[in-house]
Amino acid sequence: MQNPQNSIFALLLITSYFTNPTWGNAELRALMEMKSSLDPENKYLSSWTADGDPCDGGAFEGVACNEHRKVANISLQGKGLTGKVPPAVAELKCLSGLYLHYNSLSGEIPKEIANLTELNDLYLNVNNLTGNIPAEIGSMASLQVLQLCCNHLTGSIPTEMGFLKKLSVLSLEINTLTGQIPTSLGDLGMMKRLYLSFNQLSGPIPVRLANIPSLEVLDVQNNTLSGVVPSALRRINEGFHFGNNPGLCGTGFSSLRACTPWDNLNLNQIDSSKPLTNTTGPTNVPRSATFPITCNQSNCSKSSSKLPQIGIVAGVITLTITLTVVVFVGIVRYRRRKQKVGNKSDTCDDRLSIDQARDFYKRSPSPLVALEYSNGWDPTSGGQDCNGLCHEFVKGSYKFNLEEVESATQHFSEVNLLGKSKFSAVYKGILKDGSTVAIKCISKTSCKTEEDEFMRGLGLLNSLKHENLVKLKGFCCSKARGECFLIYDFALRGNLSEYLDGEDDSSNVLDWPTRVSIIHGIAKGIEYLHSNEANKPGPIIHQNISVEKVLLDQNFKPLILDAGLLKLLADDVVYSALKVSAALGYMAPEYITTGRFTEKSDVYAFGVIILQVLCGKRKLLGSTRMAAESGRLEEFIDSKLDGKFSEAEATRLAKIALDCTDEIPDDRPSIESVVRELNEPSGG
Repeated sequence: MQNPQNSIFALLLITSYFTNPTWGNAELRALMEMKSSLDPENKYLSSWTADGDPCDGGAFEGVACNEHRKVANISLQGKGLTGKVPPAVAELKCLSGLYLHYNSLSGEIPKEIANLTELNDLYLNVNNLTGNIPAEIGSMASLQVLQLCCNHLTGSIPTEMGFLKKLSVLSLEINTLTGQIPTSLGDLGMMKRLYLSFNQLSGPIPVRLANIPSLEVLDVQNNTLSGVVPSALRRINEGFHFGNNPGLCGTGFSSLRACTPWDNLNLNQIDSSKPLTNTTGPTNVPRSATFPITCNQSNCSKSSSKLPQIGIVAGVITLTITLTVVVFVGIVRYRRRKQKVGNKSDTCDDRLSIDQARDFYKRSPSPLVALEYSNGWDPTSGGQDCNGLCHEFVKGSYKFNLEEVESATQHFSEVNLLGKSKFSAVYKGILKDGSTVAIKCISKTSCKTEEDEFMRGLGLLNSLKHENLVKLKGFCCSKARGECFLIYDFALRGNLSEYLDGEDDSSNVLDWPTRVSIIHGIAKGIEYLHSNEANKPGPIIHQNISVEKVLLDQNFKPLILDAGLLKLLADDVVYSALKVSAALGYMAPEYITTGRFTEKSDVYAFGVIILQVLCGKRKLLGSTRMAAESGRLEEFIDSKLDGKFSEAEATRLAKIALDCTDEIPDDRPSIESVVRELNEPSGG
């Protein structure tokens, strides 16, 4: 017979397993171990609790999950973390992005991190990490961006990094790395940007590395590299940075010294991209191996007959090399002395000290260190036509580059396309810091032709900040694509129109409190636009409000989209957009006769939205308005609510909607009075 005490203990054990999530959830246990290690004093990750849910919409700060409720991103950059990167991170098998940069983390990079085989982005830059780079990182087949710069890493660059076939950005600058640049890095066919500056690397630049077809930037400044620079690097032109490596020489590169006979004897002249071959010797010999040279009889007989001549030539060569070495050493010592002087007084010619460089990168706002912005058409570049507006705008917002936009959208993949119109397309994207965004692409031909007008419109968009407006995170202008990109926070629940015309059993049916809350939020957003708030240039008329222009966040909070956008667009594009708005029934009647928009035009569109939300339909029939006017709630309130609504509240909302859609503009209420009426206590 079973001991009752054992049964009770088993019951308690099972109960604890289910009541304490950390017992039954491996990812939660891993996160709690990470919290303990990253934030030992519990100053910054207090939202990470053992009884919490990491996938509950931001309950764990910086943690985002995928559709299978697995941790997919951890974004904790710039949080002041002072601990260490724990091996427990390897338990998050579905992690695609780990962003721990701009902290004060110490210790070594755990080799267990290599178990994150789904990881695309690893950002550990600008910390105080020490030790070697784990060779195991070479097994992280999905890795695309590896950021380890601005730490105190030592040792050599692992040759195993040549296995990271998807790697496009490798940033190792500002450490204390030694040894040669591995030839295996030349196997990284997708490599675009390689940053190795401010280390103690020696030896030549591998020819195979220079032959990577996608390479755009190679930065090897401030090392002790030597030898002949591969001529293939001339194709990346200004993307090749080699300053403060006196041992390097070559032709066709500005400010690079010409090669001497001593340089020409350097093994860098041998194309190390080709394996060594020997028809009579052993095969598959490592490049570093040595073995005796064999010769056949015919070769030996020819050599022996020329011994006296060879002796004379050898003596001449020896004398030449000796003189060359003396001259070369003198040049190197001179350049070293000049470099030291430059480090003290000259910070404008790439001679930054380690501390100066580290401080520079800590001030950099970009998560990808040292990325150049796309060249060409860019109204925000600060040219003469901008009249100072560009600088004012750039100062208060984040300027993305084309590479970041392309990466976020997976090169504008159709899978990420959210919507398309005649003048723009909207893509879902994931930035390098793990945040999800919506990226609106607008053709240059659809924008204002005058750059100062365009900049004023862009500045207006940037000035709008309210909890019921979609937040503009930044922008990018590209001549290469002839497009301007506006990067907004992503609204998880889509737009309001998706919740209208649904089936009775649809999960998209909004309950009554949510509908009322959405109406209130839209009103507050419009009130902000029409106000004279100090942080924006006077009242703003949206002109194009509709249920398609109202997005919903995780908590169904409404966010008005495209406020101020028409200020960026050419007149014909604006007219086209307004024709669509008129066809959908949002256009105030007076626009047809006056051709002008006022605040009352927005109020009219808001009244239409109220009726749409109440009846649950995008298309309003004449009978709907008649039923609202006569107070027959059962005929126009959405039947999918099954009668679960407040009659008093519905009556008041219907009255507000009818007042807002009055044909005479002066008889419509201002949005301020609408908000006051909405805030009054309901009688039901």
